[in-house]
Amino acid sequence: MRILLASSEVHPYSKTGGLADMVGSLGKALARDGQRVGIVTPLYLGIRERFPALRPVGPELDFSLGVRQVRGEVWVLEAARGLTIYFIDQPQFYQRAGLYQQDGVDYPDNAERFLFLAKAVAHLALQLDWKPELVHLNDWQVGAAALLLHHQSRLAGSAHAPRTCMTIHNLAYQGVFPASQYALTNLPWEYFVPDGVEFYGHMNCLKAGICYADVITTVSPRYAREITSEEFGCGLDGLLRQRQDSLVGILNGVDYDEWKTTGNPYLKYPFSAADLRGKADNKAGLQAEFGLPVNGETPLFGSIGRMVEQKGVDIMLGALEEMLHANIQFVQIGSGSTVFQRAFQDLARRFPQRAAVRIGFDEGASHRIEAGCDFFLMPSRFEPCGLNQMYSLRYGTIPIVRGTGGLDDTVIDPKEDLERANGIKFHEYSGQALAKGIRKALALYESPDLFHRFRLNAMTSDFSWSRTAARFVELYQRALAANQP
Repeated sequence: MRILLASSEVHPYSKTGGLADMVGSLGKALARDGQRVGIVTPLYLGIRERFPALRPVGPELDFSLGVRQVRGEVWVLEAARGLTIYFIDQPQFYQRAGLYQQDGVDYPDNAERFLFLAKAVAHLALQLDWKPELVHLNDWQVGAAALLLHHQSRLAGSAHAPRTCMTIHNLAYQGVFPASQYALTNLPWEYFVPDGVEFYGHMNCLKAGICYADVITTVSPRYAREITSEEFGCGLDGLLRQRQDSLVGILNGVDYDEWKTTGNPYLKYPFSAADLRGKADNKAGLQAEFGLPVNGETPLFGSIGRMVEQKGVDIMLGALEEMLHANIQFVQIGSGSTVFQRAFQDLARRFPQRAAVRIGFDEGASHRIEAGCDFFLMPSRFEPCGLNQMYSLRYGTIPIVRGTGGLDDTVIDPKEDLERANGIKFHEYSGQALAKGIRKALALYESPDLFHRFRLNAMTSDFSWSRTAARFVELYQRALAANQP
């Protein structure tokens, strides 16, 4: 099968979150499975220097963006057998310090930047000599490519345009812009209607993908159900209910080549389900790294991620305010809202022997927190998939999660199946409910045999990308078969 993926970020070339991990890992897994794969993504600042094997290919890109004519180039990198990365080089748009923002504020020309990317995706989908059969679009930044390809199929006949798959990674981010920005598409205004890209008088790039893609996916089965409800639908639940027959939840995988407990350059002490001694050593090292008393008997809780309301940091603060009076320790790295950053820093100042917080992101420290902690906190208000709970499971760190989205799909609570239990769930969105979950964790910690069984269940959970890629191939084949004459 010939598949062209498209994303505004792809690991290891660019990254702000799980979107980059998903697209990079899926591309590798599909190519490893024997598919012909390309990935289209912007050439951001610094990529060319870090990957000197990049080379330019013709022809030059030349697109209308409203009344402007904007040019760019395509650079390629043969990342692996059967996997080519197509970088879109447009220095005015992509040679910037941040991918989407500067100092926490979105770039004012994001509509232009990403409609140019969407046009490049559609152009390559139609012009590449290996003729992609299916284009897999990821999130709002490339959603308009589904509309562009739909329009092309109307002009030239459906046989001349590849099929499209649209993956929603987080419905809360939709790429909504003033109606005037629709002119940048250079498409007929007949698409700017409530059944098309119009959204309460604005242009909605994600809605374009949902309306015009052949199939739609989300990053977990439960999230696929949740987004058809008013509570989680972010204004698009009606449209998603209309397209429910084309909507599938496929759980993201984990790249176990990177997230591993042996042969990991970020971990000083390797360990495995068969020999957990290195985990205790990693715990001691983590306590020392974060300036906490080194004590193997004290249960250590961790958190990694964005300090925003979606991640449940408000209820985490409330629960920790209570639970840090008990004999526990807590470490965290992340960044986000200034209010939340200051609140966690204040917590660490008031509990210096029990809590340590580091603002920012550090890949190595992320691995060490996953490896050294006993428990991992993920009390998300909503969570399309989540990756850290799956990383935690592989590292034998028991996740404490709110039962929503992908967290509910991946973590098994003892009330659901005691023999297979690998974590702790709560459902009410409150600090009290999370604190209760932490108290359950402390009781589990005091039962060594049961705690060991949880760890073994966690470490033997399988969320490999090979399984996820196989699900996508089945979906791609369905999309292609549905459009056969």
